[in-house]
Amino acid sequence: MVEEQTGLTGPVNLNEPKKRNVAHKLRIGDILKSKPIIHEGKFLHSELGDKKIVRVNIIANVVDKFVNINEKKYASLTLDDASGQIRLKAFGDDITIIEKFSQGDTLQVIGILREYNSELYILPEIAKSVDPRWLLVRKLEIQSQRKDLPLKANAPIRDVIMEKIRVAEKDQGIDVDVLIMEVEASPDLINQEVHKLLEEGLIYEPRPGRLRYLG
Repeated sequence: MVEEQTGLTGPVNLNEPKKRNVAHKLRIGDILKSKPIIHEGKFLHSELGDKKIVRVNIIANVVDKFVNINEKKYASLTLDDASGQIRLKAFGDDITIIEKFSQGDTLQVIGILREYNSELYILPEIAKSVDPRWLLVRKLEIQSQRKDLPLKANAPIRDVIMEKIRVAEKDQGIDVDVLIMEVEASPDLINQEVHKLLEEGLIYEPRPGRLRYLG
């Protein structure tokens, strides 16, 4: 027999599983720009445009790690995807989800967004190692779906690109793929600006896809 509870909108099946929140594919910078909604001291969700964010799906690099295996087990990983940094936090036996990873690993993480002391962080449900090239794939995937890119016309994308190329001179230049990861603009806009800079002779390609400053 199915137990039911009658409400204003009709019978409710108490045995029906709760609907799971969608794990939104986001960049860390977008998560950090979202607005936490807190009611009576409890974090409910974070708002990003018309989206209510409870669960997230991100790809990022591990840049820092902390593990405490004493009585109060705790582990955290700081993740960076070139748009910002956020921490994964795990408690008790759940530290096994993240304690095996190390600085330099690239992870895909699905988890629940939380807030404490004005810090947004993620409680990981699933974490796995992936090829670092998935960082670029994810950025392209997200930006192809967004309506607000490229950036506003008055944004100094050209200046940002030139500065990154100049700074990279000590490393013999910078790859276009790295620019696309690090510059907050659409890949099409970045490629357009790079093409213009090449035509103007301000930068050059010592090899395909590699950019250097012609100073």
